[in-house]
Amino acid sequence: MVRRTTLPIKSRLHVRATNRDFLDCYAVQSGRSVRSAADIIFDYPLWTRALLTLRNAIVAPLGLSTESPDEATKIGIFPIESETAEEIVLGFNDKHLDFRISVLSEEGQIFLATWVHTHNIGGRLYLGAVMPFHVLIIRDALRRVTGQ
Repeated sequence: MVRRTTLPIKSRLHVRATNRDFLDCYAVQSGRSVRSAADIIFDYPLWTRALLTLRNAIVAPLGLSTESPDEATKIGIFPIESETAEEIVLGFNDKHLDFRISVLSEEGQIFLATWVHTHNIGGRLYLGAVMPFHVLIIRDALRRVTGQ
């Protein structure tokens, strides 16, 4: 069962977060390694890929990034910022917002957290527009981690 929760204090996202930032976290029971869970999470199903294609078509005329930076090490479409046996942090900075995603394994649970720091009104509007889809994607990703 996917549940909303607080991000464990050992997550590297905590050093970024301020009171003005967005930070959410969901978790499931799973004995998977953090890398195995991340590989499943970022292997998007067709409906998620379709939403990302639509997102790119909408934001391209606004000058927002439609591709992640070229990094040698990625999981799915996201560059890896850091990786340990317990946590992988992915993401990048854009002109409207900075974001990072954490996949963390602790005590038989996989936590999936998203941190967003908006730079301007465009970033806040964007975050508000994608939020319903964000929650659907996160919940589906964690269900796939559990094999349900």
